[in-house]
Amino acid sequence: MSIPQTPEEVQQAAEQFRADYARVREQIARLVVGHDSVVDGVLTCLFANGHVLLEGVPGIGKTLLVRSLASALSLQFSRIQFTPDLMPADISGTTVVLEHEDEHGRTKRQFTFQPGPVFAQILLADEINRATPKTQSALLEAMQERSVTVAGVTHGLPAPFLVLATQNPIEQEGTYPLPEAQLDRFFFKLLVGYSSREDLNEILVRTTGGQTPVSEPVLDAPRILEHQALVRRVAAAPRVQDYAVRLVLATHPVDERVGSDGRYATPMVNQFVRVGASPRAAQSLLLGAKVRALLDGRAAVSIDDIRSVALPAMRHRLILNFEGEAEGMTTDRVVSNILDTLPRDVEPAHV
Repeated sequence: MSIPQTPEEVQQAAEQFRADYARVREQIARLVVGHDSVVDGVLTCLFANGHVLLEGVPGIGKTLLVRSLASALSLQFSRIQFTPDLMPADISGTTVVLEHEDEHGRTKRQFTFQPGPVFAQILLADEINRATPKTQSALLEAMQERSVTVAGVTHGLPAPFLVLATQNPIEQEGTYPLPEAQLDRFFFKLLVGYSSREDLNEILVRTTGGQTPVSEPVLDAPRILEHQALVRRVAAAPRVQDYAVRLVLATHPVDERVGSDGRYATPMVNQFVRVGASPRAAQSLLLGAKVRALLDGRAAVSIDDIRSVALPAMRHRLILNFEGEAEGMTTDRVVSNILDTLPRDVEPAHV
C-alpha cells in the first residue's frame, strides 16, 4: 500500500478518495432509493474502519442497503441471520476432527479449524438482538480485535473488516437488547426511517416494472485500505480536537462512583443521564469528522465536521436513568441539547 508523502501526492489521493466515494454512492443509489444520510453514514464507517448498527422497523431497506454496499465493492460478503438458537461456534467457526488414510493405509485423525461466516470482509449481522447475549458476545472480539480465538488459537480476520448489524426497535418480545459493552463497539448507530412519498413511488417503479436495477463493483480492498490510511492523516487542530473531548465530557453526569464531577455536563445530562459516552465516542467523532473534511475538499477537520457526526457517534453510547426513561427522553435530544449549549471557542487544554 503506497502512502502519499508530498503535498501533491496527498492532494491527488484526496481527489481519488472523493471520486471513489462518489462512485460507490452512485452504485448504491441504483438499488437503494432515498436514505441519503444513512448511506453517507455507512460509507463514513467504511472509510473510517468502524462498524455500523442500523436500527429501523422491518421492510424499509436495511438489508438491501447492506447488500447494495457489498455488490458495489469487490469484497467477500457474508450474512448471519441471528436467531435464539444460534450458537457462538456458528459465528466464529469450530475445530473438527478429520480422518484420512496415510500411504500405509492407516487411519489418521487431524484437528482442523473450519472458519465460520465471520471470516468475511463485509458481515451482515441481521436482527442481532434476536440472539442470546452469549452468542452476541461472539462478535465482540471480532469487532474490536479483528480476530477470533477458537480452542486457544487466534485467527486473524481479512482486511478491511466491516460489521453491519440490524435490529428492530419495535418488536421487543423474544429479543435480547445489546449490552452496553457491545453497543460501544459500533462506530455509528444509524436510524433508518420510512421513505417519503416521492421515494416510495420511485421504489414501486424500480421493483414492479420489467427491469431490475443492478449495481457493479467499483472498489476493491487495497484501494479501501489506502483510503482508510488517508483518513487518519487528516489534521485536527488542538482547538477542534478539544471540542470533541468536551463534547464527550459533557455527557458525563455527576457520579462520585466513577469520579465524575459533572463539570461539563448540562442540566439535562445531570437530570436524565445515568452513564455517559466512553473514549470510543471521541475516536468516532474525530475519525468521522476526518471523512467529512476530505469529502469537503479540506485537509483539516473543523468544529462543524465534529458536530455533523455527533448524533450517530454518540446516541448509542448514553444510558438514560429511570427519570429519563419515565419522561420519554431520548439520547438524541440529550446530544442535541449539548450541541446547542457547548461553547465552540474555548482555549484547548494542555496536551
